[in-house]
Amino acid sequence: MRLSFPALLLVVLLVGCAEPPPPEPPAPASPLVETVVLDSFFASVDGPGTFVLVDGQTGHIRIHNPERARSRFLPASTFKIPNTLIALETGVADGPDFSLPFDPNKTTPQEWWPEAWTQDPTLRTAFQNSVYWYYQEIARRIGPERMDAYVAQFAYGNQALTPTVDLFWLEGDLRISPEEQVAFLRRVYTGDLGVSERTTAILKAIMVLEETDTYRLSGKTGTAEVTPTREMGWLVGYVERGSNVYYYALNMEGEQVWEQWPPQKRKELVIAILKALLVLPADA
Repeated sequence: MRLSFPALLLVVLLVGCAEPPPPEPPAPASPLVETVVLDSFFASVDGPGTFVLVDGQTGHIRIHNPERARSRFLPASTFKIPNTLIALETGVADGPDFSLPFDPNKTTPQEWWPEAWTQDPTLRTAFQNSVYWYYQEIARRIGPERMDAYVAQFAYGNQALTPTVDLFWLEGDLRISPEEQVAFLRRVYTGDLGVSERTTAILKAIMVLEETDTYRLSGKTGTAEVTPTREMGWLVGYVERGSNVYYYALNMEGEQVWEQWPPQKRKELVIAILKALLVLPADA
C-alpha cells in the first residue's frame, strides 16, 4: 500500500516526536585502589612485606607493596579458616568443642611444641593455638574428594591439593595471594561461600583475637619455611568497628619470622597499621 504525501508526512512527524530511549545506566565505578607506603612498619623485617586492606562498605582497597600482594604463597595455618568451615559443613566436627585426644604413638611431640598442643584440643583451641596435627587429622577425616570439592566451591587460591590431603597447605602446592586472602575473607564474613549460617557463626566466634569497647579484631596467623632459617609469615582477618568491617592481610618474609614475629607481635603490628590508616582511633 502506498501512502499519500500528507499521510507520509504525518508518520514522519509522529516518529520524530517519539520519546527517545532512556540512556544506559552508568557502569558501576570500580573500587578505588590506592598504594600506601608503610615502610616504617616493616623496617625491622629483614625481607619483603605487604599489607592489603579492603573497606567492606566502599570497596576502597589500600595496598603496601602491590607486587607482593598479587603473588601467591603457601597459606600455612591460615588454611585453618577454610578447613574449619569444611569440617563443620561435612560433620567431621560437630561444633567448636569437638575434641581429638592427643596420641603420642601417632604424633611425636617436638621440643618446641606449646603445652596446649598435647592437651586434647578442641576445634576452638586447636584453631586459636594453631595445633597443626589436629587439623591434619581433621583433613584426613574430610578426605580428598570432599576437600577438593569445597576448596573449588570456595575458589580458594590455585586450588592445588597435592601431594596429600594432610600436607597440601603446609608444605604442598596450594598457593594464595594476600589479595585473594582478603577477597576470600570478605565472602566468609558476608555468607557468600554456600555454607550454613551456623558454620559461619562458629568460625567467626573462634577467630576473635581481641575485643575492646571500640573494635573487634579477628584473624589467623600462619608461618611457612622458605629456607632452613628463612620463613614467610601471615596474619589475615578482619576488624569490626561499629557497623563497618575492614578485611586485611599481612604477609612478610625474613630470618626466623616465627621467633622474631610471633602471633602477638603480628597482631600488634596490624593494629598499629590500622591506626595509621585511620581505621582504628589512635587511642584504641
